[in-house]
Amino acid sequence: MSQDTRTEQEKAEGMNRIAETIFAPVYPVLAGMFLERFGRLDGVCVDLGSGPGHLAIAVAKASDMMVWSLDFSAAAQAIAETNIRNAGLEGRVRTIRGDVTRLPLPDASADLVVSRGSVFFWDDLPAALHEAARILRAGGMAIIGGGFGNAELNERIVREMIRRNPDWEGFNRKNISSETMQRFLKAVSVVEGVDGDVVCDDSGLWIVMRKGCSA
Repeated sequence: MSQDTRTEQEKAEGMNRIAETIFAPVYPVLAGMFLERFGRLDGVCVDLGSGPGHLAIAVAKASDMMVWSLDFSAAAQAIAETNIRNAGLEGRVRTIRGDVTRLPLPDASADLVVSRGSVFFWDDLPAALHEAARILRAGGMAIIGGGFGNAELNERIVREMIRRNPDWEGFNRKNISSETMQRFLKAVSVVEGVDGDVVCDDSGLWIVMRKGCSA
């Protein structure tokens, strides 16, 4: 794949365009899946690598949760703030800037941590997972990975993305490869204080961490 020479602003705008079009059906499906697996609709959720904020917004719409939309890119966060405002969710979805390996949040401050698509760009996965576990409250859950929610959406979106950019196929195959799954398993196995696993199904490839009520 050719080197991406776009500015941060151009990358953020490109992410937002895709999120509002091709990926638009994915976020409500994933939000519903995450909340169903978590088993609650209340508390605090943190979306890591939230970009323009579409998953964070979908979680808020499907629940009563207060949601933090965290990203390192100021350009992406500016777009997220506009999207949050347009959704009428300023009181329940808030942006926060930070690095996934040094989260600017206190210990035991989140009930649910989610992330879709960002994990494939993290340089230090074990450190990021350690931070996600650190901010989880007892009884909390983290679901971190990538996917499109179900087999039908996966087929449709993959086909359209390859049509638009044939190079994307290699990127996607790498993300869902057995090598990536093994990397996820190795990383989650060293995170203390949680029960960790990796799930691969029609919804995608996900690292799942649960913090026991006595943790």
